[in-house]
Amino acid sequence: MTRVLLTGFAPFGGESLNPSWQAVRAAAAEPPVGIEVSAIELPCVYGASIAVLRAAIEEARPEIVVCVGQAGGRPDITVERLAVNVDDARIPDASGAEPIDEAIVPGGPAAYFSTLPIKACVAAVRAAGLPASVSNTAGTFVCNHVFYGLAHLIATELPGVRGGFVHVPYAPEQVVDRSQPSLPSEAVTRALHEIARTAARTRTDIRVAGGATH
Repeated sequence: MTRVLLTGFAPFGGESLNPSWQAVRAAAAEPPVGIEVSAIELPCVYGASIAVLRAAIEEARPEIVVCVGQAGGRPDITVERLAVNVDDARIPDASGAEPIDEAIVPGGPAAYFSTLPIKACVAAVRAAGLPASVSNTAGTFVCNHVFYGLAHLIATELPGVRGGFVHVPYAPEQVVDRSQPSLPSEAVTRALHEIARTAARTRTDIRVAGGATH
């Protein structure tokens, strides 16, 4: 059994739900065959989110960690390529903090690449009939903060662990303007199952285009 830790976020910005935690909780409740899935809800708070993540990793001892967050406005499941070493808040986190141009790890690398097979994961989600793409920016809010924190833990303390970050669209019940894209929680859960299965069986990523022109 491959041990996979999935993380989602608590609601933030006045929302009553966070689609990342909805899907992660459901994915852990009925995991794919051959995969042991545990789930943890992270606070949408700089600093504290990484502390909760570290504790969850110490308890679950996963081989793979997939952190998941909300990216309202994106139409598809986006598997992130890299995390950057900067917190730059356009809005406050759930504690009211608004760091600007602050390093997540002072003196740390400028960026880390995901250690998941990101393109194989995207291909698997698409093969399941769901929209997905590679993303080349995880932003500079708490999602990127957690992604960088995870990557730094892997690079410095957990060499046997692989991990990365996935952004998901709004849930339909969050959308007031129906022109905004959304995905049902059941679809996001299926996508996370595909990502977990693919990460568990794939060590070398596939070589297909996943770049962007801007």
